[in-house]
Amino acid sequence: MKAFFEKLGKKKTITGGIVVVIILVMIFSSGGGEEVLYETVIAERKDLVQEISATGRVEAVDRINLAFEKSGRVETVHFDVGDMVGVGQALVALESSELYAELAQALASVESAEAVLQQHEAALLNQQAKLAELNAGTRGEEILFYEAKVQNANIALEAAHESMINAMNDAYTRSEDAVRSKADQLFNNPKSANPDLKFTITNSGLRTDLNSSKAALESILTTWKLELDTLSASSDLDEVINTSKSNLDLAKLFLEKMSSALTNALTTATITQTTIDAWKVEISAARTSINLAVTNHSTAKEKLNTAETALVIAQNELTLKESGSTPEQIDAQVALIRQAEANVSSQLAQIKLKESAVQAVQARLSKNTLRSPIAGIVTKQNAKEGAIVGVGELIASVISDGVFEIEALIVEADIVGLEVGDRAALTLDAYGDDVVFRATVTDIEPAADLVEGVANYRTTLMFEEDDERVRAGMTADLDIVTAEREGAISIPQRAVIFKSGEKIVRILEGDVLREVDVETGIRGERGLIEIVTGINEGDVVVTVVNE
Repeated sequence: MKAFFEKLGKKKTITGGIVVVIILVMIFSSGGGEEVLYETVIAERKDLVQEISATGRVEAVDRINLAFEKSGRVETVHFDVGDMVGVGQALVALESSELYAELAQALASVESAEAVLQQHEAALLNQQAKLAELNAGTRGEEILFYEAKVQNANIALEAAHESMINAMNDAYTRSEDAVRSKADQLFNNPKSANPDLKFTITNSGLRTDLNSSKAALESILTTWKLELDTLSASSDLDEVINTSKSNLDLAKLFLEKMSSALTNALTTATITQTTIDAWKVEISAARTSINLAVTNHSTAKEKLNTAETALVIAQNELTLKESGSTPEQIDAQVALIRQAEANVSSQLAQIKLKESAVQAVQARLSKNTLRSPIAGIVTKQNAKEGAIVGVGELIASVISDGVFEIEALIVEADIVGLEVGDRAALTLDAYGDDVVFRATVTDIEPAADLVEGVANYRTTLMFEEDDERVRAGMTADLDIVTAEREGAISIPQRAVIFKSGEKIVRILEGDVLREVDVETGIRGERGLIEIVTGINEGDVVVTVVNE
């Protein structure tokens, strides 16, 4: 929200704004001296802010209605009607066992990556020590030591080999449970060559895809099992590992599509919402299990790779010790040190990636607890422990004395881009344009009010900070930020034209005018629009053609 906060310091005062340079290009036709004059701009990367401007009125807060952003089963209710609540106090919590399990898995993944980092760091130190030994020469007793090290590396490789086989068998077991147990109940004739989804969805393509994917996975599971049953301690695992990873990815993708289908499932006389919700829980559990299998498979593969590398290193070390140091061997050892350094750097990047996954789960987990955004009194509570609540369902209402909100009517053309949580900069007519306040959208009424025949939607915003200057009845001029892009390729909106149902931009390449299809994004201030695909930064874009 960088651009939003910058806006708070300069609302209604435009300084240092975007300057669009118009280049006039005159091109003479080859036939008879006719000239065509183009007005052009250069496509540039700019930070765009898409806003909705509206006028509202300050009102005393009567009620804050609270709802969850996702559906779920209520686990704990922390309040009753009439209770006083503070800012940020937990009101209702949904069941979060699966998310906590996912968080634990993500944390374990970080710990595993950190352990691998320690191994790489130790390997680097070891390689550096070996280089020092090469330079110093080899003692007789060292040969025995390195022979034992090779033997230990072989033992570790065998153990890693066995762990990899166990991880692949676990991956198969979890995949079979997910596809043949959890998902079977959602299909008619699930194990036949023509399974059919039991419930109705509007996306026929997704339905066909799920049916064919289910049939394909049945065949894959059978082949996969036969392949795993032939493995032994001496088997070459490379191809089997790749096959298992591919099969896991197919099962994961299938479950993701099943989850998407359930989200859009239609209820019928036989398929109730309760049944659909139960299926969602089953598929969610299956997805968690498959994700754990993917992690276990990846961890086992990393350990196998580490063990294989350790054996090669131990064998190389023994060879070096037995044959004595040569310039070539010393060069090779230096190369091993560089590889070890690269392994450390790569693993540090992996740790950052896994830590970001932890943060993502924590963010999702935070949405499972409904907290009061204000201090006040609870006036309504509809939550019951064990009950399932839907997205946007009214759970609680809180009123607060001395806190003000803004009510504004947003026209139909702008309401699509507006969401609860969007932030706004505003001024009050009483204080002029130099005094800027901040507010957040807290409620958008689903039904429209007709104002002079135009549909308007009543929208409520809450001041982010108490301010004694605010009074009920004051008129507020609002700029609500609905989207932001940093470094977006931007051109004037007038440069985008419609032709045969497509969006077209004309670019000038030397003396040649060329039309290109484009995909547009958000609309920014001062008539700019984001171009997602079709043109590049620096392209000369034609805005006006004067013939």
